[in-house]
Amino acid sequence: MVYASPTLTTVGFDADDTLWQNEQFFRMTEKHFAELLAEHGEADHLLARLLEAEKRNLGTYGFGIKGFTLSMIETAIDVTEGRVPAEVIGKILAAGRDMLSHPIETLPHVHDTLEGLAGRYRLVLITKGDLFDQERKLAQSGLGDFFDAVEIVSDKSRPTYERIFARHGEGADRAMMVGNSLKSDVVPAIEAGSWGVYVPHDLTWAYEHVDEPAGAERFRKLRHLGELEELLRSLG
Repeated sequence: MVYASPTLTTVGFDADDTLWQNEQFFRMTEKHFAELLAEHGEADHLLARLLEAEKRNLGTYGFGIKGFTLSMIETAIDVTEGRVPAEVIGKILAAGRDMLSHPIETLPHVHDTLEGLAGRYRLVLITKGDLFDQERKLAQSGLGDFFDAVEIVSDKSRPTYERIFARHGEGADRAMMVGNSLKSDVVPAIEAGSWGVYVPHDLTWAYEHVDEPAGAERFRKLRHLGELEELLRSLG
């Protein structure tokens, strides 16, 4: 393989809300959840309780739809003081199953960008969440052939990127991570020594909100993924 840049050889990509739509399905389900439990509180209150449960359960369930569904059930039990009807539990479970069957909608510029970079850089998909669901989404997206490696991890941290970029490249200092989450995709990648490229999405889970590392030398922000090739050329 001949690399396009003498310094950058590996480009990592987040999946959800970087390559394809994801958060919008969580927002739709949250709205449905609040409607199911409307007699037990205002929507903002119910969703705040749900977010608390999600954060509390990350260490047990991890990221993904299955953990989200369990957190909805837990919240429903809590806000009704254990009196939630079985019918409501059934509807929450059905909503979770619906999320697991949504068709994949790739975001603008994704296919052309990956096609343009494939063969010039090692492309690595680095995503967190449920193994089965992430594999399903990648298969349905039709993007799998562009990637030299796929890493589905329980969380994203500095050691995660150090390990992955050592395994699939020449180390973090010769790698770049691209994603829509500052907390998961950008900041820890920069801490590991790689470039961190932020491509904002209109919807981002509250848990992923942190300030931009504006003073970091290896931080870049793009309007959309279509600007990535030009950025890579400028760094070469």
